[in-house]
Amino acid sequence: MNPSTDQAVPPSGHPVLVLNGPNLNLLGVREPGIYGRDTLAAIEARCHSTAAGLGLRADFRQSNHEGVLTDAVQEARTAHRGIVINPAGYGHTSVALRDALAAAGVPVVEVHLSNIHRREPFRHHSYVSGVADAVICGAGAHGYSLALTHLARLLEDAR
Repeated sequence: MNPSTDQAVPPSGHPVLVLNGPNLNLLGVREPGIYGRDTLAAIEARCHSTAAGLGLRADFRQSNHEGVLTDAVQEARTAHRGIVINPAGYGHTSVALRDALAAAGVPVVEVHLSNIHRREPFRHHSYVSGVADAVICGAGAHGYSLALTHLARLLEDAR
């Protein structure tokens, strides 16, 4: 709160969207041998900390619904400076999400917890990768920090 106005002080930093797709709400319990033991809440806390250290503000979201994710990407066109997205299974199936990202007009970094290229063949292709500025996969939860760091560099380079 700002003592002189009794109004909430908005968080500092450039807003970036950190968007998470289906089933990521189950992190920590869903196939920990593949996806790790970190919960989505732990990843979110790390993202907020990493973003703040980079002069960014993470708007962290998760949905199991393709339309909700697409709406969030469309909102990011005017509300955010960049997007970090873990599209999860929708990376392999969603042309709609790919098209929204292509139209976003902000830098996009795709992140996957596992190395999708060492998994089942259907996971080797991501529609998102074709419109992302960078792709980070196989680094586990640390991939989010790497993605935010790279996004900060992209934003700095664009200045």
